[in-house]
Amino acid sequence: MEPSIWEISRPGARGVRPVSHPVGKTDLPASLCRQDPMGLPELSELETVRHFTRLSQLSRGVDTHFYPLGSCTMKYNPKVMDRVPGLTGFQDLHPLTDEEGMQGYLEALWTFSELLKEVLGMDEVTLAPAAGAHGELTGILLARKYFEKKGERSRTEILVPDSAHGTNPASASMGGFTVRTIVSKSSGHIDLEALTEALSERTALVMLTAPSTLGLFEEELPEVVRRVKAAGALLYMDGANMNAFLGVLRPGDLGFDIVHINTHKTLATPHGGGGPGSGPVGVRSHLAPFLPNPRIVRSGKTFSVSDQPESIGRIRSFHGSSGVLLRALAYIRMLGQDGLRRVSLYALLNANYLRKKLEGLLPGTGEGLCTHEFVLSARSLEKKGVRAVDLAKGILDAGYYAPTIYFPLIVPEALMIEPTECESRTTLDRFAEDLTRLVRLAETNPEKLLRAPEKTPVSRPDEVKAARDPVLVDPAAEKRT
Repeated sequence: MEPSIWEISRPGARGVRPVSHPVGKTDLPASLCRQDPMGLPELSELETVRHFTRLSQLSRGVDTHFYPLGSCTMKYNPKVMDRVPGLTGFQDLHPLTDEEGMQGYLEALWTFSELLKEVLGMDEVTLAPAAGAHGELTGILLARKYFEKKGERSRTEILVPDSAHGTNPASASMGGFTVRTIVSKSSGHIDLEALTEALSERTALVMLTAPSTLGLFEEELPEVVRRVKAAGALLYMDGANMNAFLGVLRPGDLGFDIVHINTHKTLATPHGGGGPGSGPVGVRSHLAPFLPNPRIVRSGKTFSVSDQPESIGRIRSFHGSSGVLLRALAYIRMLGQDGLRRVSLYALLNANYLRKKLEGLLPGTGEGLCTHEFVLSARSLEKKGVRAVDLAKGILDAGYYAPTIYFPLIVPEALMIEPTECESRTTLDRFAEDLTRLVRLAETNPEKLLRAPEKTPVSRPDEVKAARDPVLVDPAAEKRT
């Protein structure tokens, strides 16, 4: 295990020697003068570089390992995408530059909005939201403003299927609505009769995750759309799983009024580590007046920023996660319409190929083809004392990042697996062989699996103790200070 930087610190070692400004001998106020000792670990420059490089090599990511994390598409990000936000004209642009001085930047974001409108089949788009859940909240606030404008303040409920992303009900609640859960049928699809029974004059919005977290496309979606619209409600699509039909289907064509898309999943921008993220929201024309301010407007060859009077207001500073949006623009431009379609077709192919390879190993959910991901259940291994988390630990030892476990909540001992379009058949075959080996090990020698992972820097921390009694300060650092 790599020691902490405080453990390898030694008195007198230096990487740099900061200039000292004694109080009274500089024009700086005393509060800004550096006081010695600074309380930092002491290492040479080379020791510091090696320490943090070794730490980086202990991490797992899409550049180093197969990362089949269902529910959060973790796919390869082409490095050429990094060149665009790194261009001097973008990188050195101050966010308070006047409109005349940022015409290229405004044009780039406007162009991206236009491309997203085409991809999503929507009339208008906002790039402001910082992530998918932020996009959800934005869409919900748009729906609330829409019904307030119509004088239908009695619409206070949002219906969310139990196969939706877990952030949906949280966002609905934050938006001031009451949440009602719609159960799924045994097939994993939404129960149409349960939906119909829940629809009423109080329903403002129905939020569907399409495809669902089970990796299924709703088989009765046209009828769902018809019944929601007949009830006078709006239909929201959680587009976090758009990797399943990017360039194949458009949410607007399917009947959705609002949709968000996660650029950090679908459009190959960085994902993980808390961000950066981006969750643009597309809407049909009847919701466009309420989109967040500011809006980028084109007049001939000139671009300007304006506020709309009926907007829900600002939900984010400036224009969103600029560097992420520019990467997503470059990705769409690089692939084009045909390339985006191939992304989804390969994602579908890889998921169904891997699902077929694992058929019969563990119970699955849904029948027929899946979309971009699928869910297995490790419940059958409980009689051996093995749970989904134990399989995940074994997967780490096998050299992969573990898939999502215990989600969706409607599947006991769930393992959600998403191979993405980036992976080769060789990688999928190897993963299938290793997962098969681990399941057989669980059946024949569960004690060995329960010791996993044995090859990682940290094996099995006491998660309950870590939550109840967290150590927030490095003991070595505390001792030195």
